[in-house]
Amino acid sequence: MRFGYFLSCEEFTPQQLVEQARLAEEAGFDALWISDHYHPWNDNQGESPFVWSMIGAISQACSLPVTTAVTCPTVRIHPAVIAQAAATSAVLLDGKFILGIGSGEALNEHILGDAWPTADVRLAMLEEAVTVIRALWTGETVTHSGPFYTVDTARIYTLPDQPPPIYVSGFGPKATELAAEIGDGYINTAPSQELVSQFKEGSGGKPAQAGFKVCWAGTEDEGADIAHRLWANAGVPGELAQVLPSPHHFEQVSTLVTKEMTRDSAVCGPDVERHVDAFAPYVDAGYDEVYVSNMGPNYQQMLQAYGEKVLPALRSSNGSGA
Repeated sequence: MRFGYFLSCEEFTPQQLVEQARLAEEAGFDALWISDHYHPWNDNQGESPFVWSMIGAISQACSLPVTTAVTCPTVRIHPAVIAQAAATSAVLLDGKFILGIGSGEALNEHILGDAWPTADVRLAMLEEAVTVIRALWTGETVTHSGPFYTVDTARIYTLPDQPPPIYVSGFGPKATELAAEIGDGYINTAPSQELVSQFKEGSGGKPAQAGFKVCWAGTEDEGADIAHRLWANAGVPGELAQVLPSPHHFEQVSTLVTKEMTRDSAVCGPDVERHVDAFAPYVDAGYDEVYVSNMGPNYQQMLQAYGEKVLPALRSSNGSGA
């Protein structure tokens, strides 16, 4: 079992993200997730630095492996460009890079004016995008003409020694089935034993990653206030997160999420035991790696506490040593 830290591009400046990556390594985390957003979920979060610039900076600040959680390689950016960006990232990270991908959200992908496809079409686009990316990672000249993408005599010259693994996110049975078919691993944010089992059985036991958020603060009430102000959108149900097109729409629908709902869904405050216990549903669901992000400004205190108390307790309970 590996434990990682989740860098939230929706909430923090580029400098803060680099600082968090460095502090996470010092605290003893095993790896990093980093989100890929054009917009934050709401204006209170207030940031959205370009993920590929951030990975370059992080590669010079720490030596942890990095997974994009997740990139959408289908609408906003053509998969041929994602293939080049990911290859360069893998070189900068000495091969310790995983391209995590998913079918995306309208929030980020609508910006060029493209119609937002249905879920089935988005999955078909994702499958073709993976074909394009893997073809370009061979180093050969690629010409491709498919239902969604055209590539004309393209070749990537800067490549890692080995192609990066591609992990595919899946929040429902159809996407999880595709992840098992085309992915080298799986990504989700729900402690769903059913979906993890579906992926493991369909993929022959390939690795699965999950991530969740906590809010470190001086008290539980303070943490709940911060979490609700910044991340009430996490309580938006169903497929709305995939189809709403702007932060203002998320702010509107988030008014249906109460502070108590936010408090009940995330660990808030400084209780170390509660932070340790928050990992249990993901471990029990069968994930191989679990990543945690801190909501709000107290990430330095959170990372220090995790390094001193939370990570040692997790590793002790999982028998994974130091």
